[in-house]
Amino acid sequence: MANIIAVCSSRKKGTRKTPITEGVFKEEFGLVGDAHADCCTHRQVSLLATESIAKMRQLGLDVGPGDFAENLTTEGLDVVSLPIGTRVSAGGEVVLEITQIGKECHTRCAIFKQVGQCIMPEEGVFARVINGGVVKAGDSIEVCAAPPCDI
Repeated sequence: MANIIAVCSSRKKGTRKTPITEGVFKEEFGLVGDAHADCCTHRQVSLLATESIAKMRQLGLDVGPGDFAENLTTEGLDVVSLPIGTRVSAGGEVVLEITQIGKECHTRCAIFKQVGQCIMPEEGVFARVINGGVVKAGDSIEVCAAPPCDI
């Protein structure tokens, strides 16, 4: 079973995010209170697997959830291999639709400036919120095969 390891938020773009107790995800907007939430973008929420973070740890970096500016840190789900258009359910209420894998890093984030590389451009996953709700660390995350994902 795949899980949410952390829900993370920040007020400013291009910075590390801080783990929060729980996040409120709003339909067609994103994580309420997060700098990346926006009604007019396909990158409302970002996801990164702990398995990706582990690659940076193997390079000797002391990094963890939120350090790559991801909103949801996952474990046990290979998010980077999910095809665009895949819907995932988090916490039983929230439904996300994968919209982008990786990104072009124009301004070099705080992690890149500190260590000279970042995994988000290759392994970060972006999604839009199809169905809102609350997500917290420990909640399950899974690819949707049946309702409530067929909204």
